[in-house]
Amino acid sequence: MGTKGREIIGIDVDKLVEELNKALADEWLAYYQYWIGAKVAVGQMRNAVVAELEEHASEELEHAGMLVERILQLGGTPLLNPEDWFKVGNCDYEIPSNPRVKKLLEQNIKGEQCAIEVYNRLLNLVKDADPITYKMVLEILEDEIEHEEDLEALMGDLETL
Repeated sequence: MGTKGREIIGIDVDKLVEELNKALADEWLAYYQYWIGAKVAVGQMRNAVVAELEEHASEELEHAGMLVERILQLGGTPLLNPEDWFKVGNCDYEIPSNPRVKKLLEQNIKGEQCAIEVYNRLLNLVKDADPITYKMVLEILEDEIEHEEDLEALMGDLETL
């Protein structure tokens, strides 16, 4: 990041990078939770749920890329060791040991609700301090809210069967 670009950030850049790395850990774990869930899912509405999980996995991977790019722009280093994902992440990773569609939806709704809290907090952190990160975080937050809505709609459909 250029000197002036760094100067206009109104918060501690190292603290911001730390928070972005926490969100990065969450995105990698969310990606894997969606991806593996799509592979092991069983039960009613399996095809619809698998399609949604695969779409969400792709979007979580995209979010991870956005976060890495911003961390690098800020002069930081993204998390390099996957072991760190569990140490620094904000949200829990729930093992899909019960691959029933309903249980997978419950786990992923919980994950999206955590992500919404994380990105809302990040949004407030950078609101008047870093317009570039603000725009990125807002975009990710919009996706996470949409993910929650999608999963809750599938859960509603499943419950009416």
